[in-house]
Amino acid sequence: MAHHRTTTDVLIVGAGPVGLSAAAELRRHGVHCRLVDRLQARLPYAKAVGIQPRTLELWDRMGLVRDVLEAAVPLRGQLLYVDGREQGRMELEMPPEVPYGFAALPQYETERLLERYVARLGTVIERGTELVSFTQDRDGVTARLRTASGTDEELRVPYLIGCDGAHSVVRKTLGLSFGGGAFQEAFMLGDVVADWDLPHDYGVRSVRRAPDGSPGDTLVCIPLPGAGRYRMSMRLPQELAGDPGADAPDGVAHGVTGGRVPGLADLQAVVDRLAPRPARLSGLRWSSVFRISHRIVDQYGRGRVFVAGDAAHIHPPTGAQGMNTGVQDACNLAWKLALVVRGDAGPELLATYDAERRPVGEEVVGRTVRHAVKGIDADPEDRRTLLLREAQLLVGYRGGPLSGAPYGPEDAPQPGDRAPDCGGLTTPVAVYPLRLLDVLRGRPGHVVLLYGSDGGELAAAAEAVRATGGAPAVVILAGGTGPARTTGADGTGTDGSVPPDGSAGPPAPAVPVYLDAAGEFARLYLPDGATGFLVRPDGQLGARFPLAGTAAALSGFLRALSVRRDAPLRDPVVA
Repeated sequence: MAHHRTTTDVLIVGAGPVGLSAAAELRRHGVHCRLVDRLQARLPYAKAVGIQPRTLELWDRMGLVRDVLEAAVPLRGQLLYVDGREQGRMELEMPPEVPYGFAALPQYETERLLERYVARLGTVIERGTELVSFTQDRDGVTARLRTASGTDEELRVPYLIGCDGAHSVVRKTLGLSFGGGAFQEAFMLGDVVADWDLPHDYGVRSVRRAPDGSPGDTLVCIPLPGAGRYRMSMRLPQELAGDPGADAPDGVAHGVTGGRVPGLADLQAVVDRLAPRPARLSGLRWSSVFRISHRIVDQYGRGRVFVAGDAAHIHPPTGAQGMNTGVQDACNLAWKLALVVRGDAGPELLATYDAERRPVGEEVVGRTVRHAVKGIDADPEDRRTLLLREAQLLVGYRGGPLSGAPYGPEDAPQPGDRAPDCGGLTTPVAVYPLRLLDVLRGRPGHVVLLYGSDGGELAAAAEAVRATGGAPAVVILAGGTGPARTTGADGTGTDGSVPPDGSAGPPAPAVPVYLDAAGEFARLYLPDGATGFLVRPDGQLGARFPLAGTAAALSGFLRALSVRRDAPLRDPVVA
């Protein structure tokens, strides 16, 4: 085999929200990547429109969330109508400790914001560039690309990620199975303005029963930015339906299809029949026919090649789970790839991507199919738990290969769980309280949170963090304790920072201290006295331990990552 000069660390195929998220996380961790997409431009489709609170948390840590919040509209709930009468109202209200609610944003806007963010980090989408084929061996991947000009390029890279959708070339080339099935019905989608008087920050689900009383056609409307604008979906009338096989030459009937595009009159005719209020549609931006399948791969990758998002799992759009699940796939894989590429972890770490994410994909596929067939009440969970699950705040990896031993109260957040956000953190300088997300924002790597009230004990734990791994430590001082009296980097007494021991040389930088003034951290994390928490780059807890056992706990986590003994878990330097 010919050898080729490696020009990048990771090749990402597909520049939708998932591929862009993978590129963003890799670049934040200082890893170079190329991002290619066969399309010449972003598609104008508002396919994936729902943004879950968990996705907003991930984008917050990246530093992207402000742009999203300024562009999106709130999604406060859903109105249910049956035969024109309101039958219920689902409020999408999060507990007060959750920083974000549900939002709606067209996929093309999500992609625009992510594309701009990634470009600021130094990666630009290579449009019109298609992955033709690839092979892999023990040392890397050889990929053949066809550029927009029609020329072929052979590229040698250490790793490849397929984010190329339901008809993924990467998945097919790997030979991954994609088991599941398809729904027989086809649907129409349209991005339109409705002139009714319904509240715009609520979705609408309107059902007209069949003559025998059984559920009939359904109209679903999700608000979009713009006065009266919605993404509407409805069953495709039989007269517009074509041959589903013509749109699925690979056997996967999923997504926007070809053939006749429904016009405004086609959408209006269905709205006239199903809408709870008379409504005139206008301002059609786009429309399409959409088919739905439910499938998942048998593995999320083989060797040095991985799949994420729709390339790994497809399912009904119920609950807006698809794009959000794919973004979490990308964030989970990216920080692990970054450690391996930088030589800070062994390649065995990459097997945990499948171990952690495929069970999540299986659960999402099963749940969305149940809800599509039987409704959201098909699950017996209480409404609060059901809502948290839809918000993807209950995604966790307890018992997984990277989850350490539990510690503290049974009902406390444990390794593998999402690290809860909290408010009420103060410093001696800021005159306003901060959230934990404010503390974590912009830190691409692992962060160790040290909770306690004794300055000496906290300083010893901070020194153990520095000596064991080098990941940044942050002290959360127990409420009511007051600022810790510590020594600053210049050897003078200061308040508000805890330094590790610098007696063996120049003083080490001080460790930042935040006071849990409102007691929210203690209420949500339930520390068992002086307790440490390791927060992973994807916002999950990696370890929970008594401060006296900081060194042992972090060493155990490093062993789980297969980190070389001479390569500690250091904070990445973003290129």
